[in-house]
Amino acid sequence: FIPNISSNTRWENNGIIVAGGNGSGDAENQLEYPYDVYVDDDQTLYISDYGNNRIMEWKAGSKSGQVVAGGHGRGTQECQLNTPRGVILDKEMDALIICDAGNGRVTRWSRQNRT
Repeated sequence: FIPNISSNTRWENNGIIVAGGNGSGDAENQLEYPYDVYVDDDQTLYISDYGNNRIMEWKAGSKSGQVVAGGHGRGTQECQLNTPRGVILDKEMDALIICDAGNGRVTRWSRQNRT
C-alpha cells in the first residue's frame, strides 16, 4: 500500500505528551526509559517501561497510568520482569504478551488476574 499524500501536505512540527512527561521515575505518572508502546482499539497505551521493569497501562487523556505487569523490581520470578522491551495485546486470550528481554523469555500476562 502506498498512501496518496499530496505534495502540499504540511506536517505538524511538534507533538503532545500522551504519557509520562513528569521526569524519569517510578511513580504512576512517570516512566523510566519507555521502550515500546502498543495502542489498543480504545486508544489505551500499553508501555514497556524498560527502566522500571514493568508494563504500564495508560488510558487516553489520563495524567497517570497503572502497572499491569511487573513492577516488583527486576528479577526472574513469575511476578517480575527484567528490562521488558516489547508488549502486544492478544485480544483473543485477553492477555499481554511481553518480551522480557533481560530474562530471555516471552511471557503472557492475563488482563483478568492483576494481583
